[in-house]
Amino acid sequence: MGKNSSGILITTRMYSGFQIVKKYLHYYIHAKNGKGHGVHSPFVFDFIIHVLNDKKTYDCYKQIEPLRQALLQDNTVIEIEDFGAGSAVIPYRKRKINAIAKSSLKNKKFAKLLFRIAKYYKAETIIELGTSFGITTCYLACADKNAEIYTFEGSKEIAKIAGENFNKAGLKNIKLIRGNFDETFLNTINAVKKAGLVFVDGNHRKNATLDYFFHLLKKSRQDSIFVFDDIHWSTGMEEAWKQIQEHPSVTLTIDLFFIGLVFFSLDFKVKQHFTIRF
Repeated sequence: MGKNSSGILITTRMYSGFQIVKKYLHYYIHAKNGKGHGVHSPFVFDFIIHVLNDKKTYDCYKQIEPLRQALLQDNTVIEIEDFGAGSAVIPYRKRKINAIAKSSLKNKKFAKLLFRIAKYYKAETIIELGTSFGITTCYLACADKNAEIYTFEGSKEIAKIAGENFNKAGLKNIKLIRGNFDETFLNTINAVKKAGLVFVDGNHRKNATLDYFFHLLKKSRQDSIFVFDDIHWSTGMEEAWKQIQEHPSVTLTIDLFFIGLVFFSLDFKVKQHFTIRF
């Protein structure tokens, strides 16, 4: 199961609940602990200490989370476009906002982590594939009010609500691209000079994920960071993640189970892959 270009979950041979729990337990047991012990990469150790384990309560946390709660309590029915194979969770065009929010919003633990990544590594250009209602987008945009945020959403109704959330948060540095990814992605990406931080959360299928990766790779630099959502949700996503890890341009990856981080710095002389508990 993944998300289509509207941010809605779609059937893609998702692992069963039992399989996911089993995989997570394996990850949890074998991952490096989240304190940095036994991690011999100075870069990854620094990431763990200053990003992963940053426990500060930033002002934007208090500003954005009420927007999430409002969505989760909103019973308004909206009609949305469904560009993918349909939703296995909510299989109707008319859907309640709170039901969509429950199935498509990235939880606050990872949304806050994305904020800290953008802030710590000073991403000037951020690309997000899969806006949904814009909660994660708000976190990314708050990291640096001068950064440029490009975010893609397929559904006009969902995009409208996301835009309202951006206004409520007072964020002016977000460019919201509405419409089917197949029609909007390439033209927008071709016009972007650099992909600083990328969050791929739009279409959780192997071929689509790899297509996004290869196109975005053309805009990557040594200091670029790509983040992929739900890398262990299906056989296809795990295969895509493995291919990304093996790509010659990729020099380091960090597996946090629910998301995967990709780095391209040539300072890493030997390709390294880390699995870290979070």
